[in-house]
Amino acid sequence: MTNFLLVHGAWHGGWCWRRVSKILRAEGHEVFTPTLTGLGEKRHLLSPAVGLDTHIDDVHGLLMFEDLTETVLVGHSYAGMVITGVAERVPERLARLIYVDAFVPTDGQSICDFRPPDLLRSYQEKVRDEGDGYMLNPPSPDAFGIADEVDRAWVGSKLTPHPFKTQIDKLTVCNPAAAELPKAYIYCTNPPAGPLDQFVDKIRADHAWEFRELATGHDAMITEPERLAKMLVELSVG
Repeated sequence: MTNFLLVHGAWHGGWCWRRVSKILRAEGHEVFTPTLTGLGEKRHLLSPAVGLDTHIDDVHGLLMFEDLTETVLVGHSYAGMVITGVAERVPERLARLIYVDAFVPTDGQSICDFRPPDLLRSYQEKVRDEGDGYMLNPPSPDAFGIADEVDRAWVGSKLTPHPFKTQIDKLTVCNPAAAELPKAYIYCTNPPAGPLDQFVDKIRADHAWEFRELATGHDAMITEPERLAKMLVELSVG
């Protein structure tokens, strides 16, 4: 039995892991799918103060209050920032990190460092004009590589604005114990999410990482839950 802690990406909530968590629990694993502050069913907590540290606190707090150790910490997309930050704080509670089509920051970086300049300007304008200066409204479900019409409608009904401060905040990465944790990356290739391909060549060539490809869109937990769950279990044991 493995402890899996699955962290969702921007605009999503713990709800997005529903299919994957059902499969993992049926196999006897313990699964936690927290919703980060200001998103999903916690959207009423969204404010200008919600930043990357808030979301790191969310996951750190769950680890502590559930007395979790030997945990496989999984981050999708934006949550690559979150799980990296959690590992910096409590590497002793983690067995490994798995990045699912996710950002992989180094010291002093924010997500804004990975955005193409034109996309970053577009986001900044949307936050200013549509998001009261601190919220980034969600894109269409099409942006997450979801082809099925029913799934697009379901995901579209659940997406909520994301706190833009989390995109600006920089992360400190300097804990040697965190650097020693086993790491894996799952790259979603059909279609690929453009900003993430900048990590792939480097990780694929780094023997410190386990690397997998999944021929599906960015929201693999929606489009290929069985294959993703199987991959998570395989990677959880190295």
